[in-house]
Amino acid sequence: MSEKKIGRPPSDNPLSERIYLRVDKKTIAKLDSCAEKLNTTRSDVVRQGIDMVNDFLEKK
Repeated sequence: MSEKKIGRPPSDNPLSERIYLRVDKKTIAKLDSCAEKLNTTRSDVVRQGIDMVNDFLEKK
């Protein structure tokens, strides 16, 4: 009998890197508002923002 691994399969693009940053209360409120309006997480909003800035800079 073959042994099958139990659990979630490994991701093609694992989120293994971390970024720590400090923000003021106004910025965190904006981030939370964006996350709520987009029905997503803070991390996803930050990732989308990075993608938007990168796309903008590549168009220049």
